[in-house]
Amino acid sequence: MPIANQHVAGHAFLRQMYDDPYFPDHVIDRGKAILLRLCERIEAERPSNLESLYALTQAATEEFNLLEREFVAAGSGIETVAREWICDEICFVASAYEFTEADAEELTDGRDR
Repeated sequence: MPIANQHVAGHAFLRQMYDDPYFPDHVIDRGKAILLRLCERIEAERPSNLESLYALTQAATEEFNLLEREFVAAGSGIETVAREWICDEICFVASAYEFTEADAEELTDGRDR
């Protein structure tokens, strides 16, 4: 399903990670796919409140936690700076869908530290 939100559709997700040779592109692509699926779910389910949004973003956060194994297998990892970049992207998604009052910690609750 193509993303309808033009602000999101034109966004270069995880650009900092792609720009850093420490992170393998083929694994970053999987992370980008997690974010795009999150957007698709938001557009399909149209959460009406923060609790509903948090359920979606926390599920995406769990997917990133699982993706850590693939980064490690490729000789990389999701370290502190990358976790913040991922959090920033999830915050961007929330804002793009007009959940500007969303709390970053709640959006990514459950993320590995």
